Amino acid sequence: MWPLRLNVLFGSLVVAIGFRFLWGDLPLAATLVVAALVAGLLVWRARTIPEVWAWATMLLGIECLAWPFATMVQVRMATAEPSNEQMGQIVNAVIWGLPSGVFWLTLSYGLFKRWRHADKPA
Repeated sequence: MWPLRLNVLFGSLVVAIGFRFLWGDLPLAATLVVAALVAGLLVWRARTIPEVWAWATMLLGIECLAWPFATMVQVRMATAEPSNEQMGQIVNAVIWGLPSGVFWLTLSYGLFKRWRHADKPA
């Protein structure tokens, strides 16, 4: 049982660190709250180690897809007319966020598919 709990801990830390990157200057307490919520979700939904990582990679993929939108909202809240530097931040978020989000969601899909296939009797 301890390997599952260790993987839940690592999975929740990976998602919480991704969430911290998503929001930039997020306080440590908020990051720990996110890690605790994700750990609770993983304990509730995941019964095996592959299922833990399927859920963790799915959440990471959603975070990556949300990164460009969060960057646009943050820039828009900071100023009415974005500067060239802020536009560069948005372009960077789009160029890196969308492909990495697709990667993590595809990996998650493969892990879910493999996990469900492993559960079926031969």
